Amino acid sequence: MKIFAIEASGPVCGAAVMDGDVLVADYNILYKKTHSQSLVPMMDEVSKMVELDLKTVDAVALTKGPGSFTGVRIGTATAKGLGLALGKPLIPVPTVDAIAYNLYGTGSGRVICPIMDARRSQVYTGIYCFEEDTERFAVLHEQCVVEIEKIASELNSLGKQVIFLGDGVPVYRDRIAELMRVPYTFAPSHLSRQRAGTVAALAMQYWRERGDQCFVDADAFRPEYLRLSQAERERAAGIDTSQTIHRD
Repeated sequence: MKIFAIEASGPVCGAAVMDGDVLVADYNILYKKTHSQSLVPMMDEVSKMVELDLKTVDAVALTKGPGSFTGVRIGTATAKGLGLALGKPLIPVPTVDAIAYNLYGTGSGRVICPIMDARRSQVYTGIYCFEEDTERFAVLHEQCVVEIEKIASELNSLGKQVIFLGDGVPVYRDRIAELMRVPYTFAPSHLSRQRAGTVAALAMQYWRERGDQCFVDADAFRPEYLRLSQAERERAAGIDTSQTIHRD
């Protein structure tokens, strides 16, 4: 099984190749360029560096959202275009699950809580743990969009140490200190953000667990935003958005 993975859901832009158990390539950048400038050249560079014939790829993995509306759309359009051109299926991976999967192997006495800044005093988040006896990465609370106070309350009720990670950490670090009643820590920077290689690895795990049931037809795939964009919210409220530039 060979998977080409794309990451564009947040500040990180990336491309990776997974061949069986081997992560052949994992190229990620977090810089002041837009994903529309970076993603396709990165994909091309990865393919050249590992001498990959894209026709040999079995599936294209991508983060399906939530995240930056623009980033998710760019990743979706790119993955769909690649899948359709190659005649290959997609393997969608929930963005928050992929961030949490960076900490695979974390002891069962702790829980993992990715937080992505969703703006408007909200975060995209979920709760995860690693079950040592079964070596299973478990989802305790599926990805959602909530206020930081709500997810902190749920974490406190679990009574376990928490590891926070994600681009929401710098934004909510002080608020977390005020809210948490259980021990907590923050993941190191090299594990705290999205990575294309993690998307590829989790997609491979899905395939091993579910087989072809994890595949989605490229033409039929739709991203998961969890909430409306600012422009959509304003249109629903009857606000004229024709002259407005939105950046969410």
